[in-house]
Amino acid sequence: MKHLLWLISLLLTWPLMGQNLNKRRLEYIQKHKLLAIEEMKTYKIPASIKLAQAALESADGTSVLAVKANNHFGIKCHREWDGPTVYHDDDQKNECFRKYKSVEESYRDHSLFLSERQRYRKLFSLPIYDYKAWAYGLKDAGYATNPRYPELLIKIIEDYQLYIIDQEALGSLVVSEKRLKYHENRIKYVIAVAGDTWESIAEEFDTKVEYLLKYNEHNYTYALQPGDIVFLQPKRCRARKVKTYTVKPEDDMYKISQQFGIKLKYLYKRNHMKAGEQPKPGDVLYLRGYKKND
Repeated sequence: MKHLLWLISLLLTWPLMGQNLNKRRLEYIQKHKLLAIEEMKTYKIPASIKLAQAALESADGTSVLAVKANNHFGIKCHREWDGPTVYHDDDQKNECFRKYKSVEESYRDHSLFLSERQRYRKLFSLPIYDYKAWAYGLKDAGYATNPRYPELLIKIIEDYQLYIIDQEALGSLVVSEKRLKYHENRIKYVIAVAGDTWESIAEEFDTKVEYLLKYNEHNYTYALQPGDIVFLQPKRCRARKVKTYTVKPEDDMYKISQQFGIKLKYLYKRNHMKAGEQPKPGDVLYLRGYKKND
């Protein structure tokens, strides 16, 4: 019954939105929403963004490219494409576009197109539920030439409540935003509570256990303790604001690296210390720049 959440919500608010909705677009979204959800789960691209892009680029599946080539995202050939092609006037006359065997193939290629290109890498550091950030991120990365591209996507998402589809795919992740914190070193993290495990946090925040272990410089044998900082993104090579830190009796290098969001190897390197070496209470550690040799 969960998959009916979006449709029921939309039908209840239909009289309030009136002319903002059209039947063809609604039918397009309903037809392809499960495909978008599946791609979201696999490639971490918001279903709301994918559906809004597809609806806009393909004129709800009625454009020439969509009908003749199953191309629902307006993806051009580019150098690496060695599949079937069609030619169509766009920014320039008679441009080369990719041709697909099915709509499913078009949706999958869109996922690969974004996830495998350097220019779109920043998108995948954005919250997967923040469709506005994704919309503007696509424009900044040069996906479309229309300067109003983000606003067009956002209007479709909000008119048709596509964010509900994201919530359906994410489950508890939307709720988890309440305990998500932002470190002063510009890293997302949570504070572990009783019952938290690497697996439970990975599932809650839609990531992988191996990523959490890497980001937090732990191995799987370490059991999370209440109060532990658990970073959801890589730590940095230096502190953003604090230059030095005076070591306290209860400190060790790992605790300091977590406190300031600095990778251990850089904390050692900045202070000319060997891996595994521990500072003494009262020592001054450099978090930015490098400590002068004695």
